[in-house]
Amino acid sequence: MIRDFPLPDLGEGLTESEIVAWRVGVGDRVELNQIIADVETAKAVVELPSPYTGVITALHAAEGETVDVGAPLFSCDTGAADASGTEPAEDPGSAESVGARPEESPSAGAGDGAADAAPDAAPGPNLVGYGASADSAPQRRARRASLTADLVPEVPSAPEAMNTEATNTEATSAAAPSPAAFESAAAVGAERPRSTPPVRKLARDLGLELDGIVGTGERGLITRDDVERAASEVSLPESADVTPASPSSGSEPGSAAETRIPIKGVRKHTAAAMVRSAFTAPHVTEFLTVDVTATMELLRSLRNDREFAGRKVTPLTVVAKAVCLAARRTPEVNSRWEEESQEIVRFAGVNLGIAAATERGLVVPNVKAAERMPLGELADAIAALADTARAGRTSPADLTGGTISITNIGVFGIDAGTPILNPGEAAILAMGAVRRQPWEHRGEIALRELMTLSLSFDHRLVDGAQGSRFLADVGAILREPGRALTMA
Repeated sequence: MIRDFPLPDLGEGLTESEIVAWRVGVGDRVELNQIIADVETAKAVVELPSPYTGVITALHAAEGETVDVGAPLFSCDTGAADASGTEPAEDPGSAESVGARPEESPSAGAGDGAADAAPDAAPGPNLVGYGASADSAPQRRARRASLTADLVPEVPSAPEAMNTEATNTEATSAAAPSPAAFESAAAVGAERPRSTPPVRKLARDLGLELDGIVGTGERGLITRDDVERAASEVSLPESADVTPASPSSGSEPGSAAETRIPIKGVRKHTAAAMVRSAFTAPHVTEFLTVDVTATMELLRSLRNDREFAGRKVTPLTVVAKAVCLAARRTPEVNSRWEEESQEIVRFAGVNLGIAAATERGLVVPNVKAAERMPLGELADAIAALADTARAGRTSPADLTGGTISITNIGVFGIDAGTPILNPGEAAILAMGAVRRQPWEHRGEIALRELMTLSLSFDHRLVDGAQGSRFLADVGAILREPGRALTMA
């Protein structure tokens, strides 16, 4: 039996992935959970395991091509396994490798039509994160019906025809409903633009109305790209005269050569997140220059401490600890603004985001429950996150759930800046370079080691006094590390 494997949602509502590399080719035999491809989501590179045992009959996308969630990724002849009516068992461990949550069924709407058409048949391979079991078919059909009703308005004159067409689609798992049916639906009852819930939420966050956005997706579906494009157009001055560059302009004598780089993957996600944050959260940035000589002396002494042997304890580690302690005294900086419920969500613990520059762009993985970690353990966690991020192997779980972030611009020799908030967070602290400069110390001028801290915060959540108090607490710990004992 030939089975198509649709690209699953690899976590957090991602809508597409890029094929980085195929690990198999047409004609290769694969086993259950064998890695078949490396795919890059909007956040990280993920190894994708096979949910089938069989022979690859087709690869539906080339390396470097972007595939939408739910679109066929490859086809596999399951052969003898289907003929005998037995299938490979689930592998619960595979959920982590693709970043999906076990209770979700990302591909339920795209790749399990055969199970719906023959509910009494033996279930197909149910690799956790790729679909639901056979006994959950009614729930799948209910979700699919709900999604269909959301995307395609009902056609009162022909409901039975639409239901028959949907049934045929599920039975074949290949052919989509005919264009005529969608054109009829659009002509009769399209009361609102077609889009998915995440796209509608993005449009609300950016202050856009879907009515004025032209969908470029299949059958007029408004995609995330359409919304982001509309947002960028709105932000341009009306008088701007934008002229597309001629493809041959780079080769003309005297003209500047240009290189065009597609915006996708991590950089595309980061751009959308920064636009959303900049246009929704009122940013305020405060600066504080601190004498960190005592902190630097502490770090130098820890190098000879047996407990910290082999551990990478840096100024970032101390700043991270200081942020956790200061956030306990000013919990407003460790919170989230929830627009839909009109509530402020205050977090009990600190999931500390650490901005990391990688070849694919900026990512902000976070250390879970960082406030509970002693200095050495926190140093290990930060180092592990940085190594994983640079290798492009950060898991979706590490990239979500952050509550407050730090960005270390000092490693680039920069003193201060105005960082943009990570979406869903109330504050981000930028730490600048440590420099030896003349400074007043005990009534005299001396060469001291100085660092400038830049704190950006969401003024809806954090008042000026609260932001100033938090920044002053962080500075006090860096000035005198012993002050941490008074804040615990």
